[in-house]
Amino acid sequence: MQTTGTKKLTLKEKVSYGLGDVGNGFMFDMGQIYLLKFYTDVLGISAYWGGLVFLISKIFDAFADSSVGAFVDKRKVGKRGKFRPFILFGSIPLAVMTVISFTAPNFSGTGKIVFAFVTYMLFGLAYSIVNIPYGSLAASMTQDSVDRASLGSFRAIGSQFALLISGMTVIPIVTHMQNEKLGYTIGIAIMAAVGVIFHYICYRNTTENVIREPKNEKIPVSRLFKLLLSNRPLIALCFVCLFMVAGSNLRTAVQLFYLQYNLNNTGLMTLLSFSSIGIAVVGSFFIPALVRRFGKKRTFMIGLLIGIAADAANFLLPANVPTFLTLLAIGSLGLSFALGLPWVMVADTIDYHEWKTGERTEGVVYSSYSFFRKLAQALAGFIPGVALGLIGYVPNAHQSAETLLGIKGLMFVAPAIFNFIAFVILLVVYNLTDEKYNQIVEELKGKNSNKNLKSA
Repeated sequence: MQTTGTKKLTLKEKVSYGLGDVGNGFMFDMGQIYLLKFYTDVLGISAYWGGLVFLISKIFDAFADSSVGAFVDKRKVGKRGKFRPFILFGSIPLAVMTVISFTAPNFSGTGKIVFAFVTYMLFGLAYSIVNIPYGSLAASMTQDSVDRASLGSFRAIGSQFALLISGMTVIPIVTHMQNEKLGYTIGIAIMAAVGVIFHYICYRNTTENVIREPKNEKIPVSRLFKLLLSNRPLIALCFVCLFMVAGSNLRTAVQLFYLQYNLNNTGLMTLLSFSSIGIAVVGSFFIPALVRRFGKKRTFMIGLLIGIAADAANFLLPANVPTFLTLLAIGSLGLSFALGLPWVMVADTIDYHEWKTGERTEGVVYSSYSFFRKLAQALAGFIPGVALGLIGYVPNAHQSAETLLGIKGLMFVAPAIFNFIAFVILLVVYNLTDEKYNQIVEELKGKNSNKNLKSA
């Protein structure tokens, strides 16, 4: 069976797809925002070991992504589709592992470290089983450029909305409880349960319109990944993602430290989330219009430059709440364009891959991109854990001036450097223009129409 995505998507389908990433975020963001602090202050392991848990677990997740992607591509299209069943049935195990990751058993020091490794690796595997099919779903919903941009916009909005709610709700729940350990368990459980609901909405209201039954002959996974090496725009996006996501997640991992020690105000977390992420949600609505005006690549680059400039100013200026929030909001507005567009562009590289190699492998292509995202997350989890030790961070104690400067550098300088490297790679290596993509889609439509006529 060969069908193409010529049908225009409804607003309901686009919103529902975006809500899928709200569900993802209500579980994934828990680890990115709170888990390092939970490890050091509640579970009771050092920042070094906490960072190492992130590093090794994310590398494990990266390889898990590749395996899940290959498995999904080999799966025949069922009555619920090829990708949607994973979103439906995988969300509950994912929610369970999210909650277990935030429990603090009364083990020995070594036992706690082992517990952290095992639970976070299992969480990562559960997340891959849901997230790889979710990401692949976008390419199977449509091949229309405007609809693709809209899906990327709604996904970015969903992702930022999840980050906004996650940042605003969990800490108030924790501080409201007399027992901090219990507060984390309850807060995370609420977020995970709501995440399952959003996953169901995504499953229920989306359709797979670009359908390719897997070929009868078995293609070795090694050959599939060799074919990916000829996909220049995908390789460029992978490395752009490696640096950009590392910078974004590194900031997320250390922002609670910055609020507590540099600004002396952990209660600012809610306002921080509202000002930075809230404006990013607004910015994501403008992605389709900016893409029509400037194209995907230029819009991406403009967003990165705005984020870099805002981070540089925030580091150089004295730390105070109004300046910090204003500049962070400006940076978040720019980065909302950059963080939303990769989901559109990686879907384009799936069509590019089919056009160049004759193989449509959504799972393998998307998991290759996700592999680099996981490496970025590994770096983002490991760097602050090691760096906090190097700059002399002591949990729940007064920090030295050098330590405060180090935390500020992790918050602003490191993300700015990573984003600049991403900008250069995008400028020099990424070569899939909007005009070239439209030509590819037309050629694929003609090729697949001929196949349908021959099989009729």
